[in-house]
Amino acid sequence: HDPLGGYVPNQMKLEAAQANLLRINDIALACEEYGIRCSPPRGGGSHWKVSDASQRDILTIPQRRPIKPVYIRSFVRFVEAAMKSRNAKA
Repeated sequence: HDPLGGYVPNQMKLEAAQANLLRINDIALACEEYGIRCSPPRGGGSHWKVSDASQRDILTIPQRRPIKPVYIRSFVRFVEAAMKSRNAKA
C-alpha cells in the first residue's frame, strides 16, 4: 500500500522510508512539492517544523539522520491530512 496514493515526490521511495534512509532534505523537498511549510530549527534548536494552513497541528521532525520511521509515518499522515483538507475545500 502506497501511503502517498501512487505519487512519490522527489524519488522518496517507500523502500527508502522502510530502510530508514530518509534525510531532512527529502522531507523539505516533499514539503515544497506539496506546498507545505517546512521551517528549519531556530535559536539552537534541532527540530524542523512542518505546518500547513489547513492543519491545526505543527509537526516537528528532528534534524538528526537518518530520520526514524515513526517521524516518516507522522509526516505521511500529515501530508495526507493536508491534501484531504485542501481537496474538500476545492
